[in-house]
Amino acid sequence: MSESPPPTDAPVVIAVVRSGGIAGIRRQWRVEAESAQAPQWLSMIDDCPWDDEADTERGADRFVWIIRARTPSEERERELPDSALDGPWRVLVDAVRAAST
Repeated sequence: MSESPPPTDAPVVIAVVRSGGIAGIRRQWRVEAESAQAPQWLSMIDDCPWDDEADTERGADRFVWIIRARTPSEERERELPDSALDGPWRVLVDAVRAAST
């Protein structure tokens, strides 16, 4: 079962899924940025090290983050353990979470 964002006319779509934790509760946040906001979101997406090797530290009751971004030119996806959610990843996730409320 795919969790890709459904099609939309927005030029930039970012979805963040957090799973795991003590209760195993899954949370999702999503942003559909229109043209006026697209440059700031594209900058945050470009700042993330999508192709770097991920920290694979996992353990019981830890969160796992799945970050998906669709731009006019590409689609990207990355799964990260909670311990690797820092720097530009943290900035992007926090911005998506804030914009989704």
